[in-house]
Amino acid sequence: MATATQSEAGHLITAVPATMTAAVYHGKNDVRLESVPVPRIGPAEVLVRVHTCGICGTDLKKIATGSHSAPRIFGHETAGVIAQVGDRVSGWRVGDRVMAFHHIPCGDCYYCRHKVFAQCEVYKRVGCTAGFEPAGGGFAEYVRVMDWIVARGLVRIPAEIGFEEASFIEPVNTCMKAIASLQLQPGETVVVIGQGPIGILLGVLARRCGVRVVTTDLYDQRLTIANTFGLTETVNASRTDTVQRMRELTEGRGADVVILATPGNTLVRTAIEAARPGGRVMLFAQTVRSETTIDPAAICVDEKSLIGSYSASVDLQAESVRFVFGREADLARLITHRFPLQRAVEALELAAHPQPDSLKVVIQPGSHWEGN
Repeated sequence: MATATQSEAGHLITAVPATMTAAVYHGKNDVRLESVPVPRIGPAEVLVRVHTCGICGTDLKKIATGSHSAPRIFGHETAGVIAQVGDRVSGWRVGDRVMAFHHIPCGDCYYCRHKVFAQCEVYKRVGCTAGFEPAGGGFAEYVRVMDWIVARGLVRIPAEIGFEEASFIEPVNTCMKAIASLQLQPGETVVVIGQGPIGILLGVLARRCGVRVVTTDLYDQRLTIANTFGLTETVNASRTDTVQRMRELTEGRGADVVILATPGNTLVRTAIEAARPGGRVMLFAQTVRSETTIDPAAICVDEKSLIGSYSASVDLQAESVRFVFGREADLARLITHRFPLQRAVEALELAAHPQPDSLKVVIQPGSHWEGN
């Protein structure tokens, strides 16, 4: 097993310690900064020293609801440097700058054959861990990347790309998957409800398809940021009725496509009403199971399609990498708050209760490294 002992790729790599700091989930709204053992890797695995890990809404929901057994270490939008390489690993070495997908499907099962990768049983197994039950592990100093992820889900980061940018590859992939499933046609009108970092990404990716994009949010600050990404048609939903405004913009019809990029169920009905008869409605952020009321006639009589999209697609892995590395959008500009690992609990609190001026919040165990 190779262990880092020298400076590689412009970043100081030191011998791997026995223990590390991690933000450990212990149950509902209970995350604690603790010292835990550095995970040991197998012969076909690698250990990554984490530089940056973005905070994802799915992790926040798990913490807020206490839906998962404890203890765990969450965090899956991870980029860093390989610190150890198993004896059976080829093509990777200590010092390589990488990001790691935490889910990769088997490629052979019924769901994989039908391109519904997130329902594959292998995909549902988390392939990255900082210890305890695998849960991503990016909210820690080191992450163990398991063999099937090393084989198909590890991405090399070019020298000119920062770790912050690379940490967006997985969330960009999830957004690309949603956009692909909508089969957007040039000239269509798409409204994206919610202009957090994911809503902005969805708007940017939709715009690449040649559609008209309208964005809505409660806060002018977020709409202003969306504007700088080319999303210039905006609706402040705190002052303007979104459904009425979309009809005004579309000769009374409503939007061809509505993407709901805010969590919870309170806006599901609004999203459906904002779509024209025969339109499509994408639920992107509704990841907590609960009961909600949907007008069945909107689906039957009005012929509106209700579509869901969850997690990433291995088929879009290369495209999402090209988008990020090609700098088609200034993704680092979506980051408004950066926290060292020692302030991870504070970072999670802010991300769970976003403010008008907060977008992407990241935890950076490697914030003390030279450069990015």
